[in-house]
Amino acid sequence: MKITYPIAIEPGDREHAFGVVVPDLPGCFSAADSMDQVMESAREAILLHMEGMVAEGIAFPAMQPLENHMANPDFNGWIWAMIEVDDIRDANQTIRVNVTLPKGLLSRIDTYASSRHLTRSGFLADAARRYLNATP
Repeated sequence: MKITYPIAIEPGDREHAFGVVVPDLPGCFSAADSMDQVMESAREAILLHMEGMVAEGIAFPAMQPLENHMANPDFNGWIWAMIEVDDIRDANQTIRVNVTLPKGLLSRIDTYASSRHLTRSGFLADAARRYLNATP
């Protein structure tokens, strides 16, 4: 699942970085040297902030309408954008599924996983992550 957050971007220049604030995640901010880098910098900041909240058991605050944030005088003259990120709260939740695999392949998976002290599920999840991260 994805979450879309509004971000406020404080304009920068040749001497000052672009500031990025995520109003719906208090304390979540970042900076970038160019407008081209703003979105990636914001995405990284949001994911790190979310990971910290999950690790500490902090509930995610309710999101406010963009209009509420835009009306905040602290953001006068800032640029607004929307950024979509993976909802990491779902990433750690496990779900039992049934899959069908050729018997020989399953035997090879079990042998490989066992030799590395992994479960079948752990091996398949790791293999899927590696494949998905390697493909565009």
